[in-house]
Amino acid sequence: MGDFKHKHSLGQNFLKDKNVLAKIIDSCDVKEDDLVIEIGPGQGALTKFLKLYHCNLVCFEIDERVKPFLRLYEDDKTKIVFKDIMDVDLKEELKDIKYNKLYVIANLPYYITTPIIEKMIDSRLDIEAMVLMVQNEVANRLSAKPNSKDYGMMTVNLAYYYDVNKLFVVNRKSFEPVPNVDSAVIKLSKKEMHKANNEEVFFKLIKDSFMMKRKNIRNNLKKYDLELIEKVLNKYNLDLNSRAENIPLDCFIEIANEISK
Repeated sequence: MGDFKHKHSLGQNFLKDKNVLAKIIDSCDVKEDDLVIEIGPGQGALTKFLKLYHCNLVCFEIDERVKPFLRLYEDDKTKIVFKDIMDVDLKEELKDIKYNKLYVIANLPYYITTPIIEKMIDSRLDIEAMVLMVQNEVANRLSAKPNSKDYGMMTVNLAYYYDVNKLFVVNRKSFEPVPNVDSAVIKLSKKEMHKANNEEVFFKLIKDSFMMKRKNIRNNLKKYDLELIEKVLNKYNLDLNSRAENIPLDCFIEIANEISK
């Protein structure tokens, strides 16, 4: 990587461990007629491995200083776009590409992990799976199960769309420069499931339920019909003294459906 100066403001930590890169590639069954979006390819360490899929590949990179590295990977199936992913109209960028399934595979900058995931969801693209390198503690939060301290609002919001699995931890020494935390690779797999009848009500319910994390449902949802909520909670062996971190996704969906009738 020579004299390349990593930009701290862009959260640049380039992955250099080939074993980790190979494991990321093995975590998805991408075919030649599929499309992969890579976010923040940097100097192309992961890009090089993604090309082994022989699929359509679109890489979004904000730092134009890495153009000389990334231009080497461009061909009729690989497109490098020098734009901030947060400013991109994804449907517009992908409209001319014919593909079967869509995947997002990326080593995400820590400071912008959640906004990028939210952007992917809001884009309404039919994403088969996302394989993302994130900070280890973020991976724990996103993949948490009910009754654990890591289970929070973002966990439930994400579980509404995807099955989230933490695949493996990545030692900080696998990066250059070495960050001060370990990372982990998570996989978000598209879910086929019943949705809330009114998503606005559902997401507001989640937000209100986790408003004061240490308080119970009776306190956090006192402006709601508590009798109605308790009936649903009881079906899951829970009650109004339960906290939001005890409540599984299906229960939240059922409560939202009852209160939006």
